[in-house]
Amino acid sequence: MDRGALADFLRRRREALRPGDVGLPEGARRRAPGLRREEVAALAAMSTDYYTRLEQRRGPQPSPNLLAGLARALRLTGDERDYLFRVAGHSPPEAVGTATHVAPALLRVLDRLADTPALILSNLGETLVQNRLSAALLGDRSRHTGLARSEVYRWFTEPGERWRYPAEDHDRQSRAQVANLRAAYGSMGPRSRAGELVRALRAASAEFAELWDRHEVAQRFADHKTLIHPELGPIELDCQVLFTEDQSQALLVLTAPPRSEGAEKLRLLAVLGHERFPA
Repeated sequence: MDRGALADFLRRRREALRPGDVGLPEGARRRAPGLRREEVAALAAMSTDYYTRLEQRRGPQPSPNLLAGLARALRLTGDERDYLFRVAGHSPPEAVGTATHVAPALLRVLDRLADTPALILSNLGETLVQNRLSAALLGDRSRHTGLARSEVYRWFTEPGERWRYPAEDHDRQSRAQVANLRAAYGSMGPRSRAGELVRALRAASAEFAELWDRHEVAQRFADHKTLIHPELGPIELDCQVLFTEDQSQALLVLTAPPRSEGAEKLRLLAVLGHERFPA
């Protein structure tokens, strides 16, 4: 671990960003350029003290998970992320199928979506980052670990995962989940994390195994869906998706037509905030 190089790199990248670059208000006039240390720490989900020690060349070696959080917070490119890992004494994540580094271009769009639910997904259905309204609508989907990070895995192994969709939509959603995973499996290969998911799901779910054997392949994002909120009930929303060039990540934006019942419920959702969700 090169503490000096790590500290200098973090400080330079922090000073190069403005609050508006990461979706924060500009606020009062700042005495120093760039983001504050506490702002970077909050974006990276770490303590301000820990981040400060890294910039002061006296922190312990950060874990790969913390480095991934810093790469997102500082909006690093792929090359910059790899450099960050190396100076911190770790090998960079594999380039193919990496789900820890969010595409900066998608993050820049997400940063500007404060008034509608939006989230960034990997091609395995893992929520990489979501905005406040998305967490209020769907719950904190980034909290899961292991195979359960994937929405398709939770869909077929955790019955409670399906409650937010109307019962009549479950079959269609099951087929879409499997078709999405089939597309990822085709591009990533059987020895990838997609292959690991398929093997685990075939063993855990007869429903998944039957659908997998149909060989349906598609990156399916329905342009209209109904989601159920525990307080507001069914909310009809339109879905728009923006993919990265390699199709490995997607920004999903949920909107409702002006003056519709769905738009009114989204307005109420912003007031309610993050409610408790059933287990």
